[in-house]
Amino acid sequence: MVKKKVKKIKGFTMQFLPYSEIRDLNSDERIKKILEIILGNKILILQGKLKSEEETRLIGDTMAMIRHIKNFKGIELAVISGNESEGFFENFKKNLVNIISGGDLGAITIIGPATIVKEIKRNPKKIELLLNR
Repeated sequence: MVKKKVKKIKGFTMQFLPYSEIRDLNSDERIKKILEIILGNKILILQGKLKSEEETRLIGDTMAMIRHIKNFKGIELAVISGNESEGFFENFKKNLVNIISGGDLGAITIIGPATIVKEIKRNPKKIELLLNR
């Protein structure tokens, strides 16, 4: 029998943020809430996805923070959406729900500090979080 040596990974925390907690916040407040979680060295799983301008701003803000916060190396971010190959009426129904609710609830956004998350790989059947050691 061959024994494999298992390396221990230092612990990390994942936090789920339901869309209902950020729905009524403006863009500045959303970015601030997300940054507070990330700066706490937590991997954030956000129900839904940010608006494209919010995502751009989040990345820009984190790039600016790299020089000013000790040991902060930025973020890794990935958005995983539902099945894109559905029919016209199914997509129309989802888009209508997204417009009414104010966000794309058929997606999940994963955001993690680059000090913990080395890379986020995604494909239709799985998500891989590659962690820094």
